[in-house]
Amino acid sequence: MEFLVQPRPRTEAAGPRARLSDLRVGERGAVVGIAPGCRQMERRRLQDLGVLPGTVIEAEFASPSLDPVAYRIRGALIALRREQAAHILIDREEGAHAP
Repeated sequence: MEFLVQPRPRTEAAGPRARLSDLRVGERGAVVGIAPGCRQMERRRLQDLGVLPGTVIEAEFASPSLDPVAYRIRGALIALRREQAAHILIDREEGAHAP
């Protein structure tokens, strides 16, 4: 059995690839994957929180030290440390920039 794997097509409106930790409060991005360096329990935890390809995540609040940051994920507000958010690969959404 052979499988053909093709990359997800990118639209012209999509911004450059980034990491979730790059978002500023008020910005949004769609998940394209989780970095290969994130393994086992940590990867599973992110998936259980709804971090799956296509999920739109918005940075909502940042602590005074900017770590952790609260993100809106599938309707829930979830705080992630910068190190955790850096594992999540996203496409920034156009027009979803911080004020």
